[in-house]
Amino acid sequence: MLFFEAGGDPGDQPMAVSPLELWLPILVASVVVFIASFVSWMLLPFHKADFKKLKDEEAFFKTLAAMDAKPGQYMFPSCDDPSRMKDPEFKKQWLAGPHGSVLLCPAAPNFGRNLLLVFLFYVVLSFFVAYLASFVVPADAVFRYVFRVAGTAAVLGYVFGAIPGAIFFGKPLRAAVLDAVDGVVYGVLTGLIFARMWPEAETLLTG
Repeated sequence: MLFFEAGGDPGDQPMAVSPLELWLPILVASVVVFIASFVSWMLLPFHKADFKKLKDEEAFFKTLAAMDAKPGQYMFPSCDDPSRMKDPEFKKQWLAGPHGSVLLCPAAPNFGRNLLLVFLFYVVLSFFVAYLASFVVPADAVFRYVFRVAGTAAVLGYVFGAIPGAIFFGKPLRAAVLDAVDGVVYGVLTGLIFARMWPEAETLLTG
């Protein structure tokens, strides 16, 4: 189902629905996803094993203090100079391990600020879902068609952007899969809300 005039440039075609008309589903989807993420991370048990505790935190703190480590991202063993890859000692350490990365935050987490920023991220992502759907979904589209477009766009946003980083930096498979499952749930919820609240939508599950 396409809504572009034959022979025209898709970029010149009018939007089927203005994104401004979708402010309510954008807001509702953001709130629902925010609540779903709270339930997933705070109430359900699945993410409790994502982060493990060091056996000797005190020794770890003392080591960081002795190194005067500043806030930032660190990788070990570090290879800031590619020529080090030819160094036998570095090769030995690289093969022996351990390997990993450390993220040192500049201050203690500000949960209120972080929750607000996460919610704003959900709003921005929902806006882009609305922006994409506004070009291809007519105002009187059936529920199923709106759900397919908006849900697919939301899943792409919530799931796939984080996968390359998880692969490259060795995120545990279990945690990466759970994040992807969360993203699919958030995407489905977003698609359902847009489909239900689409302007003049026919709510029949056909089309």
